[in-house]
Amino acid sequence: QDFHNLRALCLSQGMLFEDVTFPAHISSIGPNLLPEEKLRRIQWKRPPELQRNPHLIMDGVSRFDIMQGEIGDCWMLAALGSLTLRKQFLENVLPRDQGFQEDYAGIFHFRFWQYGDWVDVVIDDRLPILNGRYLSVHPRTSNEFWPSLLEKAYAKLHGSYQNLNGGYLSDALVDLTGGVQVQFSLKDPPPDLEEILKAADKSRCLMGCITPGQPRRNIELRNGIVQGHAYTITGAVKIRYKNGWKHIIRIWNPWGCGEWKGPWSDESPQWDHVEPKYREALLRNKNDGEFWMSCEDFREQFSWLYICNNTP
Repeated sequence: QDFHNLRALCLSQGMLFEDVTFPAHISSIGPNLLPEEKLRRIQWKRPPELQRNPHLIMDGVSRFDIMQGEIGDCWMLAALGSLTLRKQFLENVLPRDQGFQEDYAGIFHFRFWQYGDWVDVVIDDRLPILNGRYLSVHPRTSNEFWPSLLEKAYAKLHGSYQNLNGGYLSDALVDLTGGVQVQFSLKDPPPDLEEILKAADKSRCLMGCITPGQPRRNIELRNGIVQGHAYTITGAVKIRYKNGWKHIIRIWNPWGCGEWKGPWSDESPQWDHVEPKYREALLRNKNDGEFWMSCEDFREQFSWLYICNNTP
């Protein structure tokens, strides 16, 4: 489907685009994602029906715009969270030639890397709503819709929303970048793991990690870590701590909430021994799903680390 031709046609006819190849129908959700009675209650609504003044992007693109919905696609959203930190990759995936303010015709497009090529995926902007709540990823800012629409395009690429319900973070990192990914088992980590993380962060790689356990069960441990869940690594630094140095890693949960409660978490006493200027630069004490932890705890709590860049 050619985005520009279809949009021009809709604008000339004064109509909103309806995508017959990924219709507002149960088939696009998938038969097994929800019980049948819930599937029948799904309504499809466009952002202008949901918000008075919708925007594709407001104040730039950030991982904090994303809050995972009912679909178990943390693997894709963790990759997307990492993508928001790397603007050079983001522009490939999220074309800026679209929005709700100018030339709005209910049609949008996004790009994903598939088998050696960038594929342009066209969608209409009808989103699945169940009992007044987003079935899909929902925006933290109520009238910003890039995460929901991008997720819909990725669902179309995979055939249905149901097909996003469980997947591989490594696949999503490649689909969003066309890059090369490498994975490290944290059961037997490389001896220079701290240096690898710091170098990858400095090289502006995309990074993610997963916890052991059954996916889609959403079991949250007492320490705040969710089992069988994908997270984004958003930073790795070495800081002065007491009389020495400490490697710490910043991690983000695609739920947009739910944080580690152990050492180096938002409220932990470790931060009292860090110089105020570094503490202010690094610590963002909010329930936004993002937290710091030590490299030792990272190795203990997570099972795999994924690093992706556009070249080896």
